[in-house]
Amino acid sequence: MSDLSLRSAFAVLLKRDLVLAYRRRAEIANPLLFFILITALFPLGLGSNKPMLQAVGPGVIWVAALLAALLSLDGMFRSDFEDGSLEQLMLSSHPVSLLVVAKISAHWLVTGLPLVVVAPLLGVLLSLPGDAIAVLVLTLLLGTPILSLIGAVGVALTVGLRRGGIILSLLVLPLYVPVLIFASDAVSTAAAGIPITAQLYIIGAMLVLALSLAPLATAASLRVSLS
Repeated sequence: MSDLSLRSAFAVLLKRDLVLAYRRRAEIANPLLFFILITALFPLGLGSNKPMLQAVGPGVIWVAALLAALLSLDGMFRSDFEDGSLEQLMLSSHPVSLLVVAKISAHWLVTGLPLVVVAPLLGVLLSLPGDAIAVLVLTLLLGTPILSLIGAVGVALTVGLRRGGIILSLLVLPLYVPVLIFASDAVSTAAAGIPITAQLYIIGAMLVLALSLAPLATAASLRVSLS
């Protein structure tokens, strides 16, 4: 990888992770199926009470998305750690923080983007109005990359542990809570016909902050885990 330009190395790493994800389609489908099943079970439990479904729908979808993202995090660096390619990545002449962005991007394309795509159908299932569904898609489009970026830091810290799933959850979940609060509140506020500019600005600021800091923190955490 040292002979490639940074742009070429980024593209090669992104393509490699996408190809590997395609070969493990069954594993990749688990978070999406989990997201759909958790959301679809709530109307069965609550019945056809439309006001109640509209009230709890945004929170339900976002909690399901958060848990689905958490379910998929462990595989972000695990296979690379086991086959030794992660050590080769750390020895690259290119900035590790930028190469990490390629892996996080591949993770989001495989796990986060499908959640965004199916979200409108689940919004209809939970009787959300059209404006709220549009905001739901927008918040997921802004929020799921944050989940991948924050999760990458936690995965990098626990990649060397045999049973790091519980520790990963304890590290990552508290940092996910602000995204959950503002995103679900934005959808609920949109359903009530109230402007949501403040919530979107806050989520956007979180995304910019995560993009700025998470790759650096992930690269540093990988160095600690592999040392």
